[in-house]
Amino acid sequence: MNELNFRTLDLNLLRVFDEVMAERNLTRAAQRLAMTQPAVSNALRRLRELLGDELVQRSGYGVEPTPRALMLWPSVRDALRQLREALAPGDFDPALAQNAFVLTMADATAAKVVPGLMDVLAREAPGVTLRVLPLTTRDPRSLLESGEVDLAIGHFPGVLAELGAQHLQESSPRFMVERLYDGEYVVVMRKHHPLARGQLSLDDYCAARHLLVSFSGRPFGFVDEALTAVSRKRRVVLTVNQFFTAGLVVASSDLLTVLPRHFIGGTGVADQLVWRNLPLDVPTVHVDALWHRQHQASNAHRWLREAVRRTAQNTRHAPAVAASQGPA
Repeated sequence: MNELNFRTLDLNLLRVFDEVMAERNLTRAAQRLAMTQPAVSNALRRLRELLGDELVQRSGYGVEPTPRALMLWPSVRDALRQLREALAPGDFDPALAQNAFVLTMADATAAKVVPGLMDVLAREAPGVTLRVLPLTTRDPRSLLESGEVDLAIGHFPGVLAELGAQHLQESSPRFMVERLYDGEYVVVMRKHHPLARGQLSLDDYCAARHLLVSFSGRPFGFVDEALTAVSRKRRVVLTVNQFFTAGLVVASSDLLTVLPRHFIGGTGVADQLVWRNLPLDVPTVHVDALWHRQHQASNAHRWLREAVRRTAQNTRHAPAVAASQGPA
């Protein structure tokens, strides 16, 4: 953008651009902005002329951003956020707020966190809305950097190790993290599985066929790392990207899987399952909240993080574990 264009730029065009990028839909963006769709289209046209780029193109029921738009959006969103907080630093009242937050987490994590979080919204912030996206990666930093997601919740050991090293060198880290809870993982199988009686030995476990919940599709997880450390391995014959799907599959097959214990009741088939303790020691699975530093001082985001913390640590909202441990 040249100097003349910047001096004459209507900042409202950037607000429209930010909402369109967040919603990927002109109608929803217009609703969020309390504008008509033609007004949103006209604002985009004016911004296109100023920038010399199409910015978005129609795709299916919404719009897809151009590479230039994707490059500009993080800076625009950050600038708008800083301007809002400079003009109204304390301007967040949960009871009156109309904010929309986007979170990403796995289905098992959502089963533990989201019911209680909705209770908090109903009591404290009835005008706030949430969008929960499926977590499909163990490194959500690009989603946080682009502003597609406000908060990522999950098990991110590689990210935390890298951030720990970076924090020793950076005075102002780009990403912040908070421990929410530790997950307890157990071996799950159908009720009449041949291994459902007696103690589950490491030999029997390694000899069985396994289903792995893997966001990347890679057939190697934290259990496989623990097995490698003791010179053992297992055979993973199927990977899926949802814990819910894993529960359904093992309920009707001879596959074993590993699920968070709190989620067994959320599979919908808990009465067809039994669980046993893992027959080897594995590192604790930490579940953390991860966010970009641009939200660190935001009163709205601070309220969101505190609400998530409360619900994540409140076990009353986790689904009941209806599956039995199985006969010893």
